[in-house]
Amino acid sequence: MPIAGFCLPSLGRNTAIVQQRHGVLPPLSPNPSGRVAAWDPEDETLWSALAPQIAGQPRVRISRDGGKNYPQRYERDLTGQRPTQPAAVLIYGRDGLCRTLCLDFDSSASGGEARVAADVRETTIWLYEHGARWVEDHSPNGGRHIYVPLSEPMPFLQARDIVEALASRYSSLDPTPHQNLRHGCIRTPGATHKSGGRQQLAMSLSMALDVVTKRNTQATVSKLIETLTVDLAAVAAQRATTEKTVTVDPSVPPETISRRIMTIATHGTYDTSRYESPSEARQAVLVAAVAAGMQLTDVQRRTQQGSWPGLAQFYSRYSPGQRAASLRRDWLKASKFVANNTAEAPVRKTNTSGPSSQGGWGNGFELGSSQEHQFLRSWRSALALSEKRYQSSRSGLGRRLVLRALGAAAHMTGSRVIEFGVRSLAVSSGIEPTTVAAHLRALRSESDPLIRHVGEARGVHGDQYELVIPAHLQESATKRSWPAGKLHSLRPAFRELGAAAAFVYEALESNANTASVSDVVRETGLSRSAVHDALEVLAAWSLAERTATGWTIRKETSLNAVAEVLGVLEMVIEQVLRYKQQRVLWREWLAQRLTLFSSFPAPDDDYPWEQFCGPPDDWTLSDLALRAAS
Repeated sequence: MPIAGFCLPSLGRNTAIVQQRHGVLPPLSPNPSGRVAAWDPEDETLWSALAPQIAGQPRVRISRDGGKNYPQRYERDLTGQRPTQPAAVLIYGRDGLCRTLCLDFDSSASGGEARVAADVRETTIWLYEHGARWVEDHSPNGGRHIYVPLSEPMPFLQARDIVEALASRYSSLDPTPHQNLRHGCIRTPGATHKSGGRQQLAMSLSMALDVVTKRNTQATVSKLIETLTVDLAAVAAQRATTEKTVTVDPSVPPETISRRIMTIATHGTYDTSRYESPSEARQAVLVAAVAAGMQLTDVQRRTQQGSWPGLAQFYSRYSPGQRAASLRRDWLKASKFVANNTAEAPVRKTNTSGPSSQGGWGNGFELGSSQEHQFLRSWRSALALSEKRYQSSRSGLGRRLVLRALGAAAHMTGSRVIEFGVRSLAVSSGIEPTTVAAHLRALRSESDPLIRHVGEARGVHGDQYELVIPAHLQESATKRSWPAGKLHSLRPAFRELGAAAAFVYEALESNANTASVSDVVRETGLSRSAVHDALEVLAAWSLAERTATGWTIRKETSLNAVAEVLGVLEMVIEQVLRYKQQRVLWREWLAQRLTLFSSFPAPDDDYPWEQFCGPPDDWTLSDLALRAAS
């Protein structure tokens, strides 16, 4: 009679052994070595046949450090061509659903390979007894993977809880791949292993293909879940005791969305003490989106393009054809709620207000004048002519970004004199404040510097810097054609994609025609290998493409949209809010100082610079960065 989709002839013990490896019968006995005989096809065939069937979306991450890490930066489209480096497919789709439960049994856990073998045996018996089918492979180091294909995709929260419940039963089962909606990934059969071997299939390829094609029905999955009732309850209880409510800075302006809400929208996790059900959590996201001034189309785009997979997976209870209508109904409810509960906000200065003058202290330049803007354009030309001096060292990239941040700040205020603290420059450049301070000291001490220190930090005011054009560049910078477009330091997407990719993108962006690799190398000053890597990263994220005549940017791909998918905007907003809180602490300290001594501290006074990393300015580039990011 047919068992789990197969008709098994009575051919004796050997046939039964073969069939159990096909995922239709339980193992006959544990294998102490943790290894099983494997059919050994070409790795390329295994990869191209099974990786797309296991992946939650057609994307794969490449490891550049031998399999230790799989960074988002090196993510690219999943194709039939097997990566030669260790590679892992993403478990969850852009809709927050997984198509395959991926169970990763780790031989580095206590008990080693013997523990893995015993846990895999118990797991496969459990699957077999409830009519489930699976694919199995093993790693050169004795680890094992079990893949349970699903006919109906499963939302992140449910898949995470199931795997965590199983991990409470089996100590070698690592639940980590299923615990992160954005970054959960796994190596599939045929993938290169960090040890230099590969993931070997523990069954014939034809049988594995049959399993991933005739996937486990919802009825079968329901039976499996039913047996985990006690374990799932224990997981929920444990989470309720360990999860902490994310505190929200009350100074967050109404046109931004708090960290708590962004965590729900992007990662799908929420505080169960605050929201009793996923329905309440998803409605909180929509209410926050309405209050932030977003439109329904903004939310729809984020759920469809993968920026908000956490919100998307909450709608998996509806059929694909009903999800858009359900989202629209919830949006109308949220709009009505906000309209009925929004009081008139008091007049106050927000991050959309214009900046206070940063060009004071008698610098002699008219703020925002055409003369100042002409100077700033010429300074940009001088910056382009001077950047070769920073191309021979790793720290040079950081100094180029800090100079760009200063230039961007000058353009925003219309003055060559800038009074932005290191925190503001840190937000703009993506560099830590202490490192920014070190770069500033190095830049102002150079021969023929591009900046000059003209004012010491005092009270709530940061150091003042003036942009200068070195004497030997005055004529060439003035005659050089002014660069088109805005001056950027490090746009949010490149915090994840890398500074090299930012410079390469800038070079392509400023070129009206296509550019060859040699052109980009010459313009950026980066090595040829760094340019090749950066172009590969840009192409993987549809930010650049190679044509018959050279490389060019893809204007239809928005950098902001890529930044959202990468989750970088959350990082920027969190950084800005953290710095705002630090400014509050700094002002409190200053108030205490004024009460005791009736004066601000002098730069050489003994007071806690190391705690505050320099005096935060009251109105900063951070505010502009937050506005641009949101």
